[in-house]
Amino acid sequence: MKHQTVKEKESEAYEKMKTSFHYKNKLAAPKLSKVVLNVGTGTAVKKDKNKNDAIILRLAKIVGQKAALRGAKQSVASFKVRQGDPIGVVATLRGKRMYAFLEKFFNIALPRTKDFRGIKRTSVDNVGNLTIGVKEHTIFPETADEDIRDIFGLSVTVVSTARTYKESMTFFELIGVPFKSENKAK
Repeated sequence: MKHQTVKEKESEAYEKMKTSFHYKNKLAAPKLSKVVLNVGTGTAVKKDKNKNDAIILRLAKIVGQKAALRGAKQSVASFKVRQGDPIGVVATLRGKRMYAFLEKFFNIALPRTKDFRGIKRTSVDNVGNLTIGVKEHTIFPETADEDIRDIFGLSVTVVSTARTYKESMTFFELIGVPFKSENKAK
């Protein structure tokens, strides 16, 4: 049996969803619009000036494009952060890079996570977004454990055009998101 890619599964999702959600045409069906990867560096940058550069390089290896540095929106005295201080790194993927990343993320990286049993269904919000927290970036094959001392976590947000929770859950299941099984047997 041939392995289907995320893009192929996305195009087949319309056929499987059109009867239950009463779509009039393919444009009404949900689609993937982008994937956003965020790494919060926080105030650790004040101690090590090269930390953001190292994170940008590693994220670029993982996603295949350069990540952008993000500054603080406002000053917070208790955290010793001024407006404009770099506090995070973000990469937004669309098109071919998005599909290639999702294929690698769902089929290679997530199963490499220690004790991975599936993604919680509460990770999907009411407007069609799936947000997954990754504790260590070393689950990706591009980070071949070259520098273990600087391990960082990241959040991966998969944004779709689904309008409701039920619609987005059905869509994400059809494109191959590995959710936890619903049986509560222990």
